[in-house]
Amino acid sequence: MLAGGGTAGHVNPLLAVADELRAREPEASFLVLGTAAGLEADLVPARGYELREIPRVPLPRRPSVDLLRLPGRLGSAVRAAEAAIDEIGAQAVVGFGGYVSTPAYLAARRRGVPVVIHEQNARPGLANRLGARWAAAVGTTFAETALPGATRVGLPLRAEIAALVDEREQDAVAARLRAADVLGLDPTLPTLLVTGGSSGAVRVNEAVAGSAEALLGAGVQVLHLTGRGKDAAVRDVVDRAVAAGGHEAARYQVREYLSEMHLALAACDLVVARSGAGTVCELTALGLPAVYVPLPIGNGEQRLNAADVVEAGGGRLVDDAQFDAAWVAGHVPGLLGDRGRLEAMAAAAGSVGVRDAAARMADLVAHAVAGATR
Repeated sequence: MLAGGGTAGHVNPLLAVADELRAREPEASFLVLGTAAGLEADLVPARGYELREIPRVPLPRRPSVDLLRLPGRLGSAVRAAEAAIDEIGAQAVVGFGGYVSTPAYLAARRRGVPVVIHEQNARPGLANRLGARWAAAVGTTFAETALPGATRVGLPLRAEIAALVDEREQDAVAARLRAADVLGLDPTLPTLLVTGGSSGAVRVNEAVAGSAEALLGAGVQVLHLTGRGKDAAVRDVVDRAVAAGGHEAARYQVREYLSEMHLALAACDLVVARSGAGTVCELTALGLPAVYVPLPIGNGEQRLNAADVVEAGGGRLVDDAQFDAAWVAGHVPGLLGDRGRLEAMAAAAGSVGVRDAAARMADLVAHAVAGATR
């Protein structure tokens, strides 16, 4: 039984590990715990796995009315998770954090089923901090993640990214040509990919769009993914820059979103992005240099996520407050024009990337099951 959901950061690694386990044990039964509201509601059934919905159980970080309601909500969710374990005779519960993982971990403990945990971020969440206390094995994306008995395995890659890793290892030039053709890009131009994730990042959008004149003037090609509902403002700024400089409009593509993100990654030379764990791990697995602009809110995990690749020389880290049009204009065109430096950064990024994390997690699950049956 696998548990995790809510965000792509939980669902994509879950599916990658499930696929690896299914490839090893085609006759095994699988059940995924999730919620009706998360991405798992669509992604899990689409991949061929049964999704069992259980109640969301957020763990309040401060005293509140929700804290008083917690015992009842948690008890109901744990009972639902126990029923799911019993239904398929689960030999292991594999959790990826998020709202459904806490009841899954507690249910597994009550049923005497080994728990295997994967923690995506450098700074672990509440559910995984709890489950790690009695887990049979804990795999982490980053070496510095503070969980008891943890082993660094990396981040299990989405199927499309894992396939692109293999494709680039065989022939990166051919992969670039194919992707550029699909996206309508010129494969001969230095290409910048800008992304703030599916919801976008206004600060990143404003800074890069505001430097459009400098980028286009330097011969750079841009694929700018703004996030849903955030493209109009970017288009206005870019259109003015194109008109003022007499540039070819096709060299600065603005899109809300791209479902075939692997194509954008195959076609680009440099990425400007936030430093969520998924982004950092996919870029390092592919050996792509990046400018990381950590989200300035939360517990600071995005800065920690990028620490290893930045230290290795595979990326630049820029504070959100310092990332503006002047910074982009002053640094990015020169970087894209320096082929030797880009190649060095790409090699450094690849040196810290992990490409077989799903297999490593599957090994932890196999060892946990073997240990429980001895």
